[in-house]
Amino acid sequence: MIGSPSARRGGFAASAAVALLILTGCATDAQMQGNATTSSTVSAIPTTPAPSPTTAPVAPVTPAPAPAPTQLPVLPESAPASFTIPSIGAGSELLSLGLRENGSLEVPPDGPGAPASWYDDSPTPGERGPAVLLGHVNATDGGPGVFADLRSLKAGDTIEVVREDGTTATFIFDRGEQYPKDAFPTQTVYGNTAGSELRLITCDGYDPDTGEFDDNYVVYAKLVV
Repeated sequence: MIGSPSARRGGFAASAAVALLILTGCATDAQMQGNATTSSTVSAIPTTPAPSPTTAPVAPVTPAPAPAPTQLPVLPESAPASFTIPSIGAGSELLSLGLRENGSLEVPPDGPGAPASWYDDSPTPGERGPAVLLGHVNATDGGPGVFADLRSLKAGDTIEVVREDGTTATFIFDRGEQYPKDAFPTQTVYGNTAGSELRLITCDGYDPDTGEFDDNYVVYAKLVV
């Protein structure tokens, strides 16, 4: 079982506080002093009064306009058709699955070569918010599942999602996290995001004593194209 979402489709725009740096200047007073001229044989010549010191006017400082907030890339709505992860050779067509009656996520079939699925109540890949793709780590015959090698992803690896409108949403790997299924961080995984993001979710934490997976492994990625 994969942790089920409590948040629905959508997102929010991040706001940033911008500080303005206002520069002020000062002018130095220019002073002028007259000289008195005297003679031993004539009366003193009256001196010309020196001009009064003046102060240069200070122009008002206009604050620079605040820079516009950085706009994170997003794409219009379009359902996903397939995905590829070139660095690990993974990929498949994408099914579209929703929730069961008990509120848990439907999961894709787990036979050999089974495809991954898109949770159709999450944003489409490229829209603002976290699009969610689900896949198995192994198959019923004991072979690898479509998401078997997610732990091999590293910084700079890309995940490419082909959409029904013919465009490709390219995401770059951010990080991977392992979570116990009984303490799954629903808001962290499914909560709204400022830009377009992607979540890949599979099972992890295999217990040979029970034959069950106790954890989920979640890949976080962000849209770059």
